[in-house]
Amino acid sequence: MTFSGFPDEGLVFYEGLDADNSKAYWALHRDAYDEHVRRPLQELVDELAPEFGTPKLFRPYRDVRSSHDKTPYKTHQGAVLHLEGRGAGSVYVQISADGLRVSGGCWRLQPDQVGRYRRAVADDVQGPRLEAEVASLRGRDFAIDGDRLVRTPRGHPADHPRLDLLRHKSLHASRSWEPADWLQSRAALEHVRDAWRCCAGLNQWLADNVGATTAPPDRRR
Repeated sequence: MTFSGFPDEGLVFYEGLDADNSKAYWALHRDAYDEHVRRPLQELVDELAPEFGTPKLFRPYRDVRSSHDKTPYKTHQGAVLHLEGRGAGSVYVQISADGLRVSGGCWRLQPDQVGRYRRAVADDVQGPRLEAEVASLRGRDFAIDGDRLVRTPRGHPADHPRLDLLRHKSLHASRSWEPADWLQSRAALEHVRDAWRCCAGLNQWLADNVGATTAPPDRRR
């Protein structure tokens, strides 16, 4: 089916889950989740898949095994899309009671990828290229985030002109919108597509300079 927007009932579902994150609430409102959250998100990513890659919707259940927070359900629904053969770099979308969130970049890099990332950041050609992409995204109201070291990475001078980027162990850009009427229409798809296209340069840089890991697959994912 064609994506036609995120129904307001989906946001109402998450408002209730925020207040009562229990198996009883989930069981009582599971149909609302399936119809007003999961279905429209699946329709959105399926429609955008030809341009942005294979979609994967995340499970709604939290992994509480090593967490002090034992609430069983995520209070958002997310999906990631990744172009085959690109290695690092993907796009992400999330719907919740807070509205819509979109992102692009990499959320977890293996040690071999981090090594290649830092060599590229330090490079006199590739480093400024990434710096320009990050500046462009910030100018378009994207927040730049990712896991970072506090200290200077080993082998790099403390006064390196791209020290902030060198400290990153992952790098992604995100934009968020609070709930609005356009979320319930195809305008939501346009917002997501436009934002992901803004992230294309960052993902291309990651594909060119970081690529895929040679580490064994992480069975926890």
